[in-house]
Amino acid sequence: MRLDLGDVRTILVGFVAALAVLVLIFSLAGIDEVTATLSMADGRVVAVVAVVALGWLFAWSMSLRTVLRVLGIRISVIRAFFLYSGATFANNVTPFGQAGGEPFAALLISRTTKADYESSLGAIASVDSINFVPSISFALVGVAYYATVLTLGDTVVMIALAIVAIAVVVPAAAVFGWRNRTKVEFAIANNVVRVAGALARFIPRLSPPTKPAVIHRLRGFFDAIERIAGDRRGLLLSVFFSALGWLLSSVSLWLSFYALGYTVPFAAVLFVVPIGSMASIAPLPGGLGGVDAALVLLLVPMAGVSVPTASAAAIIHRGATYFLPVLIGGSTTAMLEADNAKTGSINSD
Repeated sequence: MRLDLGDVRTILVGFVAALAVLVLIFSLAGIDEVTATLSMADGRVVAVVAVVALGWLFAWSMSLRTVLRVLGIRISVIRAFFLYSGATFANNVTPFGQAGGEPFAALLISRTTKADYESSLGAIASVDSINFVPSISFALVGVAYYATVLTLGDTVVMIALAIVAIAVVVPAAAVFGWRNRTKVEFAIANNVVRVAGALARFIPRLSPPTKPAVIHRLRGFFDAIERIAGDRRGLLLSVFFSALGWLLSSVSLWLSFYALGYTVPFAAVLFVVPIGSMASIAPLPGGLGGVDAALVLLLVPMAGVSVPTASAAAIIHRGATYFLPVLIGGSTTAMLEADNAKTGSINSD
């Protein structure tokens, strides 16, 4: 799995843009104030934040392992952790979060487990889809708490209404698309063939796929999704691991405030973490900058803290849930690819 020069250039441009967004955010918050707040952080609690973040990464890797087992792909716990770390690394260095990283993650899973690419893509796409259920559920719990205990401001009310709309529209769209998946297959195949044909006019080396070939791959993907959805026990276990991951991620943010000497309502972080993660769809690597801005904007009214405090807590939390997985995922991806190359060399001999 190699990145060409264009991929590297896109990633570098994305990180430069993300850095510019981060500088803008913390400049508006007051860099001196944020730095002063961070200097008061309890290092022991920050270390616990990192451990909790590892727990979040492990929980979601178990969700991936469960989904792969449903598809008949059996891997060890440690290998599942390495694979999901690699998938998280792909998501965090490519634009548009999961949408940008899933093809790379699926390729890594396919090369490592020797499964076909369509099943691998179906597995990682299923994990991302499963993660949607507890994320919206936790956000609604947070909103319900604030609605019964406090008077919601206009901004929070609008966010709450948006969450309810998402909770209704997204599943409805998914059900509609699934029931009409044959039409969806043909529509996607037509567009892929049309776009690939247009690109082939300018890139002589590009051989556009045929419509039957695209449909065949899409059906392999949908078949994998259907197998996963049909295994109720596996699906429930995967949802459990997903919910555990969201809970640990929320604990990470709560502890980030605690490290700074603040105790915020847990309902606030339970609401902010999943909603803030939606900003990862921004055209930045892993939503870097976009998620951070969303966290700060949501934390100030929800947690009742100042902008510098919210910014400092976001830095600690994102350091553990973004940069730590990048370091681990980058290392494990290199290790898995080295092992894949070695295995491939032995098989060819």
